[in-house]
Amino acid sequence: MARSTKKGAFIDSHLQAKIDGMNQRNEKKVVRTWSRRSTVIPEMVGHTLAVHNGKKFIPVYVAENLVGH
Repeated sequence: MARSTKKGAFIDSHLQAKIDGMNQRNEKKVVRTWSRRSTVIPEMVGHTLAVHNGKKFIPVYVAENLVGH
């Protein structure tokens, strides 16, 4: 079931804070996260997220076509 457009995209606050801080400092580091439920937002484009799959971290480069997933 999809999330309501009225509510907007969901992103964990700790992940949002990491991305915002990196954007302000113009850093391009790999961000390790366990948050698989967060939606990809336009501020994440150009960053590499290491998403935990339960066993190891899988690096994912965020391109424009991933926004909204």
